[in-house]
Amino acid sequence: MPPKPLVLGFDTSAAHCAAALLAGNEVLGETLVPMKKGQAESLLPILEDLLATHDVSWADLAAIGVGTGPGNFTGIRVSVSAARGLALALGIPAVGVTTLEAQTEGFEKPVFSAIEARRDHVYLQEIGTASDVLQPLVTDVNAITREQTVIGAEHLSFTAPKLQIAEAIARIAARRFESQPSDMRPAPFYVRKADAAPAKDAPPVLLD
Repeated sequence: MPPKPLVLGFDTSAAHCAAALLAGNEVLGETLVPMKKGQAESLLPILEDLLATHDVSWADLAAIGVGTGPGNFTGIRVSVSAARGLALALGIPAVGVTTLEAQTEGFEKPVFSAIEARRDHVYLQEIGTASDVLQPLVTDVNAITREQTVIGAEHLSFTAPKLQIAEAIARIAARRFESQPSDMRPAPFYVRKADAAPAKDAPPVLLD
């Protein structure tokens, strides 16, 4: 029997560094470290610790899955640039997965997915239909009807995701990496421009 492909999924689109290691359908390990800043310095050590804990080397990986947002602008660029650099160095595919899709993993589709967008608004997208290819809407949270099944933040009375973000990303990447075009690279998924001025520190450079 051929070995089960190892897929590493990670995300820094929110105030955390999240990672999960998947072998076929089995989760070997996962971690989620809350942090408001410092993802650029913390991500690779966290990934290396996760691999080492399960006696896995970078060369053993078949693919990488990465969260592409929407979320924190700098955080998204940290993880996307890391995924592209690792994929290039290892010669393996990197699959970008939006947070909106990831949090619906494990639910029967189609279903709506929502992420907070500040000021009583959310990013809202229907997942599992042709509308997946469209940009999500930015809408007032109070405009969402009770008839809609929405996956998202529990404190907004939405249905909570079934899986942690990194595991969901890894599972989606595991289904897609073999059929993904060889020249496709993950890219940040932004819905709208940043409300605040750019940070003084330059964001990580995205590799071509």
